Amino acid sequence: MHRILLVDDEIGVLNALLRLLRLTPIVVRGVEWHPRVDVFTSPVEALKSAAERAYDLVVSDFRMPEMDGVAVLRHMRELQPDCARVILSGYTDLNGLIGAINEARIDRFIAKPWNDFEFVSTLAQVLEIRALRMENESLADQVRCERGEVTPVELEMKRLEQQEPGITQVQWGPDGSVVIDMDEIAEALRDHGN
Repeated sequence: MHRILLVDDEIGVLNALLRLLRLTPIVVRGVEWHPRVDVFTSPVEALKSAAERAYDLVVSDFRMPEMDGVAVLRHMRELQPDCARVILSGYTDLNGLIGAINEARIDRFIAKPWNDFEFVSTLAQVLEIRALRMENESLADQVRCERGEVTPVELEMKRLEQQEPGITQVQWGPDGSVVIDMDEIAEALRDHGN
C-alpha cells in the first residue's frame, strides 16, 4: 500500500486534498493507485507518524505556526531519505523556497490555490521519479553486493529500514528480549511536550 503524508495547519485544505486524492487515482509507471493518505494539522504529530511508518511522498504547507514546511521536510529527509518531498504554499517567498530546495531538497513546489489536475499530475511525476531513483539505487546495491562492498545482511537491513523506519535500531537483550531505554523514551516525550 502506497502512503502519502499531508501536513497543513488549515483543516479545510487537508479535507480538500484528501477528497481529491480519494476521487482521483495517481498513475505511476502505468499503474493506477489509490494511496493511503494520512493528514495532520500538527507538523510534530506528522513527524511522529513518519518515525513509525514509511511514506512514499509528503506534501507540506510552507507556513505553519508550529513549524514551517522547510523544517518538516528537512526532518522527513533525515527520517526517510527516500520519501519524495513537496512544498505547498500560497506565498511566493523566494528565500523560503530557496531554503526548501537547499535544506529539505524538495522535489516540487505547488502554489495555492492549486489546479486539481495539475496537483495530481505533479504528484504522479514526483512518484515516477522516486520509483526510478529507488530502482537505480536497488540495482547499484546489487552491484555493490556482487563486488563485496556490502553484505546481503546490510542490504536486507536497509530494505527493512525503508519499509519500517526505526526497525533496525531495536536493542536486543542476550536472551532475545527487546531492551527499552525508559530514559530515552521520557526524554522524547518531554521534547514533544507530552
